[in-house]
Amino acid sequence: MKHLISLFYLSTLLFGNLTAGTKDLTPDAPRIIKGTDSFEFSYKMTIPRIEEDGRLWLPIASSDRFQKVELLGVTTHKPWSLVKDPDYENQIFTMDLATQDSGKTVQVRYRVVRSENPGHAAPMSEDPCKYLREESLVPKSERLKKIALAQTRKDSTDSEKGAALYSHTLERMAYDKTGTGWGRGDAIYACDSRTGNCTDFHAYFIGLARSLNIPARFAIGFTIPADSDEGEISGYHCWAEYYADGRWNPVDISEADKHPEMAEYYAGHHPANRFQLTMGRDLKTEPAPASGPINFLVYPLIETAGKVVPAEREFRFRRIRDTDK
Repeated sequence: MKHLISLFYLSTLLFGNLTAGTKDLTPDAPRIIKGTDSFEFSYKMTIPRIEEDGRLWLPIASSDRFQKVELLGVTTHKPWSLVKDPDYENQIFTMDLATQDSGKTVQVRYRVVRSENPGHAAPMSEDPCKYLREESLVPKSERLKKIALAQTRKDSTDSEKGAALYSHTLERMAYDKTGTGWGRGDAIYACDSRTGNCTDFHAYFIGLARSLNIPARFAIGFTIPADSDEGEISGYHCWAEYYADGRWNPVDISEADKHPEMAEYYAGHHPANRFQLTMGRDLKTEPAPASGPINFLVYPLIETAGKVVPAEREFRFRRIRDTDK
């Protein structure tokens, strides 16, 4: 597997520009967009009926190396504030809620240009070691360390170890959203159940990597459908990167599990049809939720009387073609 991945990296370096801005049209492969993708994105939520005053938090996307984000507007019925979490500098919308806000909506609209991520050198100003610290659901674990050591016993470099942990996670876990416990990004649950969604896959992988002192980090947002130019998006998606030999290496193991024919690609790429909202886990904000640091932030978080209240949400996209510019 590792030799195949190395060959794939080499072919990408040699020929990657030939596919920029195109869809992968392999008959059995999922539709992905390489190069760049441009789209408008609408994030809309409805405040549920609330019986007591409370507070709302939701993510506000920002630009980075792989996405240029233009905030087209925030539509709401009352004032709101923008705060940042101190660890990852995510932008977070927050607003006080009163009972009369029940049924009101908040909509955030973006224009985004997103680039494919084939891996990249870490900036000189960045300290990758910040991505070694444990999180509430990705703890330091001797059990995870024992597994990681066994899976990398023949490997010498962090790049080789990261590739081995990718292969191990892909072989061990199955994408399955039945039962209870999945979807929280709980590394120990994933280790025990060997099933889950994207958060569980990547929590397990990140926990393994960190147990070997390989920095690894989590990001969450949405996959933008490649086989249509507009429509609704049903739910979030998350992915990961690990740091090895001065370079951040992207992985998407849950997508590789759902599409085995793309396993080599997802061992070193994130496609362009993505939209990242936040990075990191256990997000801290001020004002802080009574429920504690935010596990991960993609859907709206509403609290009233110290309890989390679910909210309806709707996510839509429209791809921007050259004729639209």
